[in-house]
Amino acid sequence: MNFMFRHRRWFTVALLAAMAVGASACGAYPNSTFNHTTDFNTSIDSLWDKLLFWGTLVFIGVEAALIFVIIKFKRRPGGADPKPVHGNTMLEILWTGIPAVILIFIAIPTVRTIFATQAKAAPDALQVEVIGHQWWWEFRYPEYGITTANELYLPKGRTVNFALTTVDVLHSFWIPQLGGKRDLITNRTNYLWFTPNDDLATQALNGFCAEYCGSSHANMKFRAYTVEPEEFERWAQHQARPAVFPASAGAAAATVGTVSQAPAGAMEIAMEGGDAQDSLNAVAAAVAPAPMLEPYEFAREQLPAHVIPTTRLPKNISFDESLLAQGDAERGREIYSRSSCIGCHAIKGNPMSMGVLGPNLTHVASRHTIASGYYINDAKHLALWIKNATKMKPGSLMPAIGIGERDLVLKVDVTAARGGLTDPQIADIVAYLQALK
Repeated sequence: MNFMFRHRRWFTVALLAAMAVGASACGAYPNSTFNHTTDFNTSIDSLWDKLLFWGTLVFIGVEAALIFVIIKFKRRPGGADPKPVHGNTMLEILWTGIPAVILIFIAIPTVRTIFATQAKAAPDALQVEVIGHQWWWEFRYPEYGITTANELYLPKGRTVNFALTTVDVLHSFWIPQLGGKRDLITNRTNYLWFTPNDDLATQALNGFCAEYCGSSHANMKFRAYTVEPEEFERWAQHQARPAVFPASAGAAAATVGTVSQAPAGAMEIAMEGGDAQDSLNAVAAAVAPAPMLEPYEFAREQLPAHVIPTTRLPKNISFDESLLAQGDAERGREIYSRSSCIGCHAIKGNPMSMGVLGPNLTHVASRHTIASGYYINDAKHLALWIKNATKMKPGSLMPAIGIGERDLVLKVDVTAARGGLTDPQIADIVAYLQALK
């Protein structure tokens, strides 16, 4: 009776385990890498299918032979002792030759895929420099003169060549749904390229660091957006422009810059005799800039749930949200431009902000997240982050700025003498940063 009960119990446990495994395998996990969204992960998935096929055949063959031997040569009561065996040349040749043949079937597609994915990218590929920091991502588009952080826009149908470096410890760049995990190694540049399929939907994807890099490794995330080529051009053209505040100053600066770049021939025409209006028209025609495209950013309402951070706020930090409605962007620009912020951050269009240690804040308001994808980018989270980033994100290297806060990295209390800011001043800086779209 006990024997039957034990077997029934183990059978029930095994059945429940099998059902759980089967149920987990049926879900379409949003960060799955088994997609044919790029040439890279199509090649990897094809290789995986081949290896799984041959591995399954080997498993079935070995297990079948093992079961056959167990049953056929099982010791039976009264049976004769087995005859000693000192070797079987044919059997030894078979169990050496068969695995060798199987390895050939595995090695050829593996080596072929390695060479395909390690080859140099096409010469006309979009170049993107990826720089890993503890714990955030810097992205540079040298072709467009863009430096941004934690958000990566990729045009569909165009090969993208990533140059991967790190300024501190080892990191690993990975967008699961596009494939192609590759490490960032100190004092070395690694390369990775792939082409997002031109029939992909315009979508937002999660990116991760896949190499343990310290206390906030799990929080080193970014967002990747696959967009139409025209949408990418609109985004890139806007991101390359200075985030000048206020807008009127930006327009004036653009006008001055355009006239100063007028071709010499046009200026000579204007300087020669003749009708003044004709001269001005000649200069205007020569220096007329290309028409600006309408700025583009991925629509917030189209963000899928799995790319929207839901990080809980720490309980030991607060901010009076009523101050955010009173924040003044112009006042915030002045406070920001004389604060410690400018020692780490750059804003194209603000000559006082030239730092390179922290993320570039040009057009920061156009990004959907802050703190490397750890929080949503809104006034409340931005104010708390500025006030005390060391409490907001484990191991954050950004110092606390709010007066009265405790910097958990430097182990000091923030005071006005240390460059600390009051909550109203932080509210003004938030208004300024949110104006940089």
